[in-house]
Amino acid sequence: LESIPKMSLQAMSLHRSPLAHSPLATAPSRGSPSALQSMGLACGTALVAVNFTHPIETVKTRMQVGAFSFSTMMKEEGFAALWKGIQAAWLREASYTTVKLGGYGPIRDALGAKDKNAPFYLKFFAGSLSGSIGSVFGNPFDVMKTMMMSNSGKQTPLPALMGQMYKDQGIAGFYRGITANISRACVLNGTKMACYDLIKGKVSDKFGWSRKDVRCQFLSATGAGFFMTCTVSPFDNMRTRLMNQPTDAKIYNGMIDCAKKTLKQEGPAAFYKGFFPIWGRFAPQATLQLVIMDNFLNLMGFDTI
Repeated sequence: LESIPKMSLQAMSLHRSPLAHSPLATAPSRGSPSALQSMGLACGTALVAVNFTHPIETVKTRMQVGAFSFSTMMKEEGFAALWKGIQAAWLREASYTTVKLGGYGPIRDALGAKDKNAPFYLKFFAGSLSGSIGSVFGNPFDVMKTMMMSNSGKQTPLPALMGQMYKDQGIAGFYRGITANISRACVLNGTKMACYDLIKGKVSDKFGWSRKDVRCQFLSATGAGFFMTCTVSPFDNMRTRLMNQPTDAKIYNGMIDCAKKTLKQEGPAAFYKGFFPIWGRFAPQATLQLVIMDNFLNLMGFDTI
């Protein structure tokens, strides 16, 4: 064996390795993707993940807007009711999540926070900024999605609902709840992306797993999903209330007014109404989005988040 060159031994070792022919094996990293490449991969990620998490979002929204019984929903509306508003959800994901998820890496790198030991506040700021920008693009579809999900009667087609909104309130109607939505996206994406990035570093150091290892990604995404639920629940509740106002009426004059009326009429616990469905939606959504996104990046030969 001593006469066999070291390079030959390395080649033999690689040939025998079970990862050598694995579909997860990739070429050497090409570095970070461009902003457009990152957002393109994020769009594909979001459109896949939303189909699995939309039913939980529907239940969460129904709980937030009033009395809710799952058995009654199934009896009166059928199983398909869980996917009410999915058309608006696709458009929302293609706009909002494309920017919030795909924009994080480029913004983080521009801030010099790519290293695992970079300050948490820089990672949080990168996530907050990409989430805030994304929410502006996605707000019209968020409004439509919320109204369609909360409607327990006959579903109005998306084009007709948009037409009615424009007729009653003009363009401004599509941006109802924008303040609460930006605040929510800022806190949500800042917490989600920064915690995921930070936890990945800790998990990688603790267990010796690569940041590309799906075990590291899954554990980190699950932790990020829990922390983002804790921080975003109050904003999510206010956003739902603001967006679910009738097209021909205005119950709240913005986020502050909504918060005051909610606190006065229902108490502080109302801000965490539907916490477990929110967690039940955010945890799998964060896990699906982040794991799928990281594996898309990996398969394309880019650095993961």
